[in-house]
Amino acid sequence: MFCLMKSRSLTSSSSSSSSSRAMGIRHGRKNPYHSKPSSKIYSIFILLLLIFTPRVDSSWWYIGALGARVICDNIPGLVNKQRQLCQRHPDLMQSIGEGAKEWIKECQHQFRHHRWNCSTLERDHTVFGRVMLRSSREAAFVYAISSAGVVYAITRACSQGELKICSCDSHKRGQATDERGTFDWGGCSDNINYGIKFAKAFVDARERMVKDARALMNLHNNRCGRMAVKRFMKLECKCHGVSGSCSLRTCWLAMSDFRRTGDYLRKKYNTAIEVTMNQDGTGFMVADKDFKGSTKNELVFVENSPDYCLMDRSAGSLGTAGRVCNKSSRGTDGCEVMCCGRGYDTMRVKRVTKCECKFKWCCAVECQDCESVVDVHTCKPHKRPDWLDVT
Repeated sequence: MFCLMKSRSLTSSSSSSSSSRAMGIRHGRKNPYHSKPSSKIYSIFILLLLIFTPRVDSSWWYIGALGARVICDNIPGLVNKQRQLCQRHPDLMQSIGEGAKEWIKECQHQFRHHRWNCSTLERDHTVFGRVMLRSSREAAFVYAISSAGVVYAITRACSQGELKICSCDSHKRGQATDERGTFDWGGCSDNINYGIKFAKAFVDARERMVKDARALMNLHNNRCGRMAVKRFMKLECKCHGVSGSCSLRTCWLAMSDFRRTGDYLRKKYNTAIEVTMNQDGTGFMVADKDFKGSTKNELVFVENSPDYCLMDRSAGSLGTAGRVCNKSSRGTDGCEVMCCGRGYDTMRVKRVTKCECKFKWCCAVECQDCESVVDVHTCKPHKRPDWLDVT
């Protein structure tokens, strides 16, 4: 829609004199015999654009691109409830913005060796573009990791005292037991429950306004992401006793590194379950009638993914032309898989790395610069790359 309107404005500005005559405008005055028909034509044109232009919603994910410039009224893609939460808790939005950068980076790490590599579009309010329009397993992963990222960011900010509305969790008191014996609850645990509560209210707000298969899918995967962070809470302890004997321990709960959540959700992506909406529109049915397990902790998707081999703007696929591949690998990063059988180009590249590092007393490490020549393999473009390159 934006692209069409923008190009339209450029066209109209470049031929202002001819268009003025066509619309019955002369010397800055309207021609009364032509203004009404032209306004009707303009209105019909706008209506057709709205009907036939594919809808790509903005997303709260764009908060990460705004950085310190987060102003609630100017964040594209927020629904009313999200905007209200933003206005009430602007400091939380800053944390969510920082968290968005982290989970997007984690997404790109997890898919760095795949045809779809979680690529983002610069200055695009949808962040990932049209690829998220399809209810695929890629969309399932993105919704799960983004929800997990909000939980992680808010919980961390609470525990570090950066927010007025929450702090670390001091409710655990008394004694408990683990595999090492008895310990005392102390210190201040990460406030994961507040992180989950706020993430649920903020992230789920848009999906709760709609009742269709995609909204149900998003809500389910959002919940899986939130629970994934809680799944990896770990016990951290401080020892007390003579000479560090650890005869007494004080312990608290802390979040694990976000990489563990990313690794876990990446495995769930591999085993994601295809589902369809049930007849009354309140839940899912597994597409495979022979499936006997539970979908509670699994990622779910509704549509199959494109192969992402070729550029296809309608599907949001950027293709794999020019992507670096591993000639010796038989996995997803291998040239055969990554290049979709199109072959690859090889070029020799000189690389400089640190080598022969030595520790020098006290206290520095000195290294030499070593040069090496390596072969870099990149996927060939399709012979007719414009086949699927449609707007």
